[in-house]
Amino acid sequence: MSDTAIDQEDLIEKYPDKVKKIDAFIGELPLGKDRDANRGFLIESLHHAQEVFGYLPVCVQRYIGNKLGLHLSEVYGVVSFYSYFTDTPLGKYKINICTGTACFVKGAGKLVEDFSRMLGIEEGETTDDLKFSLSGLRCVGACSFAPVVLVNDKVYGNVTTKMISEIVAECV
Repeated sequence: MSDTAIDQEDLIEKYPDKVKKIDAFIGELPLGKDRDANRGFLIESLHHAQEVFGYLPVCVQRYIGNKLGLHLSEVYGVVSFYSYFTDTPLGKYKINICTGTACFVKGAGKLVEDFSRMLGIEEGETTDDLKFSLSGLRCVGACSFAPVVLVNDKVYGNVTTKMISEIVAECV
């Protein structure tokens, strides 16, 4: 078992305040003994847990499953199916580059390469210090500003490779 796996198992014990938030949320749900009915609350419970922890490590997935009376495999099936959910920690600054058609035509591929080179990570990865995550997105609906980069909730339009260092510097 890796150090990361051991650390993940300790998260439930390490962060009782976060667990209390999850318990309070789930405690408000009209859960019953019917597993199929409880399954209907899985996605919203996972959304809440990811908001609280920042991601959904296996121990949190197991905890949610136990609270809803579901097997870990059922929970993991949902987490692995929906791209919104992540089972790995994300950086404080989530850099998302639109790779939809308009953005791609206007150089989004080059932006992904340059951000990757500058941050020292590949698309879909997070820096070791948990400062930056890099991802591509399909159309964000801002085609007139192509190519578009989102850093958390901030939108940058008409991004050029020369702007990358400025965007990263704003995060520091």
